[in-house]
Amino acid sequence: MARRLQCTRRGGRRNLWSCAAAVLFMTAVQRLAIALPPNVYSQHVFFDNGAAADFYYHSSASCIAPSALQISAGKVPLEKDRFHSPPNCLRLKWKSAPGGDWHVSLKSPAAFLRPLPLQGDTVSLWCYSVEGLNAEEAPRISLQESRHGSPTISLLANREPLPPGKWTEVRLPLATFHVLFQGTEDERFNLGRLREVTLVQNLEDDRDHTLFIDDVSVVDGGANVSQPLAAPTQLVAEGCDRHVDLSWSPVQNPAVLAYRIYRSDDGQTFRSIATRPAWSCRYEDFLVGPGVTAHYKVGAVDVNQHESPLSQPVAATTHRLSDDELLDMVERGCFRYYWEVANPDCGMAIEVLPGDENLVAMGASGFGIMAQLVATERKFITRDESVARLLKILRFLAKADRFHGVWPHFLAGRTGHVNPYFGKYDDGGDLVETAFMMQGLLAARQYFDRETAAEREIRDTITSLWREVEWDWYRKSPDSDFLYWHWSPDHAWHISHPLIGWNETMIVYLLAIASPTHAVPASMYYSGWAGQSPQAVEYRRGWSRTTAGDHFANGNTYYGIKLDVGSGTGAELFFTQFSFLGFDPRNKRDRFTNYFLNNRHIALIDRAYCIENPRKYAGYGAACWGLSAGVHSGGGRPLPRDDNGTICTSAALGVFPYTPAESMAALKHFYRDLGPHIWGAYGFHDGFNASEQWYDEVYMGLNQAQIVVGIENYRSGLVWSNFMKNPEIGPMLKSIGFTADTSDKDNKISPTSQ
Repeated sequence: MARRLQCTRRGGRRNLWSCAAAVLFMTAVQRLAIALPPNVYSQHVFFDNGAAADFYYHSSASCIAPSALQISAGKVPLEKDRFHSPPNCLRLKWKSAPGGDWHVSLKSPAAFLRPLPLQGDTVSLWCYSVEGLNAEEAPRISLQESRHGSPTISLLANREPLPPGKWTEVRLPLATFHVLFQGTEDERFNLGRLREVTLVQNLEDDRDHTLFIDDVSVVDGGANVSQPLAAPTQLVAEGCDRHVDLSWSPVQNPAVLAYRIYRSDDGQTFRSIATRPAWSCRYEDFLVGPGVTAHYKVGAVDVNQHESPLSQPVAATTHRLSDDELLDMVERGCFRYYWEVANPDCGMAIEVLPGDENLVAMGASGFGIMAQLVATERKFITRDESVARLLKILRFLAKADRFHGVWPHFLAGRTGHVNPYFGKYDDGGDLVETAFMMQGLLAARQYFDRETAAEREIRDTITSLWREVEWDWYRKSPDSDFLYWHWSPDHAWHISHPLIGWNETMIVYLLAIASPTHAVPASMYYSGWAGQSPQAVEYRRGWSRTTAGDHFANGNTYYGIKLDVGSGTGAELFFTQFSFLGFDPRNKRDRFTNYFLNNRHIALIDRAYCIENPRKYAGYGAACWGLSAGVHSGGGRPLPRDDNGTICTSAALGVFPYTPAESMAALKHFYRDLGPHIWGAYGFHDGFNASEQWYDEVYMGLNQAQIVVGIENYRSGLVWSNFMKNPEIGPMLKSIGFTADTSDKDNKISPTSQ
């Protein structure tokens, strides 16, 4: 199985809201194309706010009587009515009784949420004591990094008591913990690798205490003076269905840590409502519904919590959106991931956000190019802007590391060199990621069809890159039945991962057979992708742990829905998406199935499983479904053993062409009911888990485009039609033996896409 974490036009009419929104969006996009400042936020912040309603997800708490500690679902409660940085802080409410104990741990979010080492020599916490607090009453604190733990000391060691009713910064230099071990540098406690901050009971005073904690960070203890920050400029507010979309120009100062958003109901009295990390100059403010007007200002905050003057105020009013307008909103919101937070050196998509801006992902970038075609056609960006970005990407790709014409999974965006992210053997070509990229490039080759020098360069460069991919080299040997995923110049075929379906790798075989220069025999489609050999059968059994579909064909019925092809119940929904963003499965079939119908059936089985909800997870239902691979999923398959309660938003929304009614119901539920938790600066978050209250703002390059392209292929067939127009595709399908099939003629694709 695959390795993964991963203006409307209908009948020629455009409505006035769509046109106005497009103008606002283009203005914001042009402004935000400016490179954001370095990711100072990830270099310093350990905790500033929690995403859940009741508790901080990345924490744990326990208590032994007769001591007492306020705990919420085994975690530290959040306080919404008092904070140092909005919208919330941590609330510690305890009694330290004789013979008892209590314990609180604040854990570092997953690595993708804090991609850079923390910078500094001092731990800083902002504290608010309701009653006042001295060193003996205060909790004891210790630190844990990836290799070492510190001694435990009083939170208020060597300092004055906390005054009552006032936010006060507590700074604890690393030396305070006496953790600078003698010996080599590797043996020293490294704050850059800080993984956990622990607070425990101190002396048994048997008294009630309440302490609020906010803005836990690592700072340079000697850096107390910083250059004053300028106010953010060009603040724009756009009213949508349930929220106001705010954007502003980044403050060009390397000390900017975050932005603080202020709202007013009357335009006179403003209060702080949210904090945004400096890597995002956007905020989505959800209001009570349509017809609400709000006024906004924004300020910048530096590492030492000094705030700039506030921006000029703006106002916007929410208003009900039609279905088409909702689809516009979702498409452009998710597209922003590829436009606004792409690597600034090469213009390509990063793997995950928050994440390392230098970790450029090949497949995600290919999907992003297809999303860019949608944005160009919908006029979210101008054609000239789109051409300029694509040329930047192509010129980079032409010079980047390739291995027999095949790019690696990850490139360093600054240099174009391979990044062996998955280990030393991952230092060569990745055929699957290259196929995902080439699928996008071939669609772009047809879309940019004008006789200008720039668009001719696009077509010529794509053709050159396409012809240089040595698909036949990745056959491993001249008589191999399979294509192989990886080849390394240093480790050759060490990984030796054959490409065997059903999974997301169908597009690899299609393109390898279609290649004008390095084609493989069409027979490999049936010997490799749909192979029946013992090796192929064992491969499918190995990852699916079932005999259902182990010979490629399935034939079983699940929830009353017949599945022609797929292992078990059909597996993750990204299998129905990655190979079918450009490749149009309508009106055709191979020996086994019509893949439009098969994809539809896999999606409906996934939905039916979520309706049944055998593990009784919160939220699952007819409008809340979609299991797939994502940053928090337990496996992503519609099986109890692979279901941890996480819904992947791109799962239900990426299958829009196959299940338009069901997907639209999910979209409306995700946005109108769950929007404050899962809609953010770059569209829907990668996923959410209502049972665990996991709502971290995370976006994946492999997944955001599934939403954009899936919706657009339903609405207009744009990407499908451009990919299929490539002259190599028709002969390839004929050589494999695809035949016309109209059994999907009642598909509910928008009439404008036929």
